[in-house]
Amino acid sequence: MYTCREDVTEAIVIAKVGKNMNWADVALKIGRSKEWVTAACLGQMVFSPDEATKIVEIFELDVSAGPWLCAVPYKGTFDGGAPSDPLLYRWYEMLSVYGPAIKALIHEEFGDGIMSAIDFRMNIGREADPAGDRVNVTISGKFLPYKAY
Repeated sequence: MYTCREDVTEAIVIAKVGKNMNWADVALKIGRSKEWVTAACLGQMVFSPDEATKIVEIFELDVSAGPWLCAVPYKGTFDGGAPSDPLLYRWYEMLSVYGPAIKALIHEEFGDGIMSAIDFRMNIGREADPAGDRVNVTISGKFLPYKAY
């Protein structure tokens, strides 16, 4: 019996490692992108009841996991400071260095507004390179202009 979403996330990760699974295979069974399913399994998204049932089956979880998988989570993983994980820190560093330029270029191209993280697409892939494979991340978010009413 699970008492919180964090317990379910931990059980998913333990089962994934124990079964030697990968996120892409889980995503195929759910019918969503590997990026979204990974975020959802790690507690950042809400599964539909049907998707939650599939996750319970895939990872052989107790049925008490289902409602937690459908509950709206507290989103975000940073609690005020820079992340300590080296990979996440590099993303933080990229945003710290290039964030103002990204903001300026988006405003120049689209006007005053934001890029949605709700109506959002992301794809992570491998890009072969003679100097060593590269991580290719494509992100696409709907532009939402600020409106005066």
